[in-house]
Parts: sequence; structure tokens; C-alpha cells
Amino acid sequence: MNDKPHEGYSTLQIALHWIVVALVAFQLIFGESMGELFRAERRGQTPSGEAVLWGNLHIWIGFAVLAAALLRLLLRSRRAAPPDLGSPMLARLAHFTHVALYAVMIAVAATGAVAYYWLPALGEVHELGKPLLIALIALHVAGALWHQFVRRDGLITRILVPKP
Repeated sequence: MNDKPHEGYSTLQIALHWIVVALVAFQLIFGESMGELFRAERRGQTPSGEAVLWGNLHIWIGFAVLAAALLRLLLRSRRAAPPDLGSPMLARLAHFTHVALYAVMIAVAATGAVAYYWLPALGEVHELGKPLLIALIALHVAGALWHQFVRRDGLITRILVPKP
């Protein structure tokens, strides 16, 4: 493990961040169609072709979110995050938000897979993750925008421009 902080994130870390953003946005926008597929299959009915398409996309993109989040954590364990900008209290809030985002992304992806393939009752737990994830994303984005437009400390450039 490398505990030495860097000025910014690597190209791979930045790419994975934005890939996860795109994948999670897709899930949040188009994930509702998964319910139709899930209900039809549990009732022994034949789902529509559209439900099958969107449901399968939701499943595979969920696996991609899980893999990307785990890879991001592995990379973070090998390359420490850049130093916090701001007060110790804000640094703790940022740390909590990042830990919670990873935990919820991983938990939502894992509970979705387990619910679909083995334990349907877990689907309700999976669905609870959506509002929680939205709230955490909103907090994360609000913090980034606050740094950009109130503090004007350039924090956002760390996730846009790679640094060694």
C-alpha cells in the first residue's frame, strides 16, 4: 500500500471515475424496467422483448458497476488519494461521503445480483439503495461544486486532469 498522497488522480483512476458515473447514471435512469422482467419471471410469465433487453442491460451494467467500484478501491489502496482541501470537518465529511458511495454502490450491485439469481426477497433491499445513492451523489456533487465555485480551490481539476 502506498500512503504517499499525490497531487491528483492517475489517468486510470479518472477514467474509472467517469465510467462509473456513466454506468450509475444509466442504472438510475433506465433501471426501473428491471422490475417488469423480475416480476414476469417470478410469476412464470413471458416478459416482453423490451423488458428482457432493458433487464439484461441492467444486470450486466450492475456487474460492471460492481467490478469498476472494486477496481477503484484496489487502485486507491495502491495510490493514496490526493490531500484534502479545506477544514478537518469538511475533510471528514468528504471521506464519509466517499466511503458511503463505495459501500452503497457495492451493496446495491451485490444485492441486485443476489436478489435476481438466488434470493428474490433481497430485491426490496436493493431498491432501497436508489434513493440513498441519489442522496450521496447529490452530496458529492454539491461538495465538488462548492469547492469549484465558492472556495475556487481547483479541486475539480483533480478528477479531470491526471497528475503523477
